[in-house]
Amino acid sequence: MIAVFDGHNDVLTSGDPELIAGGRPGGHLDLPRMRAGGLRGAIFAVFAPSEGFGWEPVPRADGVLEIARSPEVPLGTAAAYATRAAGRLFALERAGAVRIARVIEDLDEALGGGPPAAVLHLEGAEAIDPQLESLELWYAAGLRSLGPVWSRSNAFGHGVPFAFPSSPDTGPGLTDAGRALVRRCAEIGIAVDLSHLNEAGFWDVARAEPGPLIASHSAAHALCRASRNLTDGQLDAIGASGGLVGIVFACSFLREDFAEDPDTPLSLIVRHAAYVAERIGVEHVAFGSDFDGTTIPAELGDAAGMPKLLAALGEAGFGSREIEAIAWGNWRRVLSAWWR
Repeated sequence: MIAVFDGHNDVLTSGDPELIAGGRPGGHLDLPRMRAGGLRGAIFAVFAPSEGFGWEPVPRADGVLEIARSPEVPLGTAAAYATRAAGRLFALERAGAVRIARVIEDLDEALGGGPPAAVLHLEGAEAIDPQLESLELWYAAGLRSLGPVWSRSNAFGHGVPFAFPSSPDTGPGLTDAGRALVRRCAEIGIAVDLSHLNEAGFWDVARAEPGPLIASHSAAHALCRASRNLTDGQLDAIGASGGLVGIVFACSFLREDFAEDPDTPLSLIVRHAAYVAERIGVEHVAFGSDFDGTTIPAELGDAAGMPKLLAALGEAGFGSREIEAIAWGNWRRVLSAWWR
């Protein structure tokens, strides 16, 4: 079975550690389904929801459908939530179910038969103070990936709201604190993820040249005009930096009509992967499912269905070495360039 590294899941937001380890009803991911699908590593996100958080679509006068922005989350609230959610991952490590990946050799050991590698990720840096003092503690605990923002504003920048049809150019980018955060992450070895940044923030990071550009769970704007997807110019910058795009499995970001419809063919994931590969090279394509954070194609089902996606890539003309790179090698290469 081809080993898979998946660039984004939200199971820590909703999952009990014992159920994640032993199997839980519903959702997309737990350790038994990871094993069944060949997932030997994954990025486990910690996301802090806000008061009044919701997904209510709001049609605007210009015809754009926008998902209501999530209110900002105070530092104290986010820090308290994030430490509890991260604690679930540490409980899994203590039980021997996963190994929290702190160095690239942890991914190699997982590939060689050790426990699955789990990369701790903050999806939005609300849990970190603008002075970055707590970033050092998070790094010491095992944080190795971070998105400065989710799709809302915080002290570090402005997230891209969920909108269709819309470009990702939706407002100002990073703040001074956000630029300092990106610099410090590059210095100590925390990968910076751009998936929820708006276009101005994306270019702020690109100009800083902190490392290979990563969009952990996104898709191609040329195929689906959602604000969260990447324009051709952004894709070109990711390729030029040596980075990658983790192709998201979210139905609404794959479809031309933005519908959150589970009756979405698996071939649309392949279509976005092929578009990015043709644009910037297969070495810049990977997986970023967003398991447990979105509606995914029913044909895939959950993490156990990953062999179906690998087979679909092969049927679309990807060679075995290309599939292995998409499934594992590209993430390993890019994370090794970030981690110290």
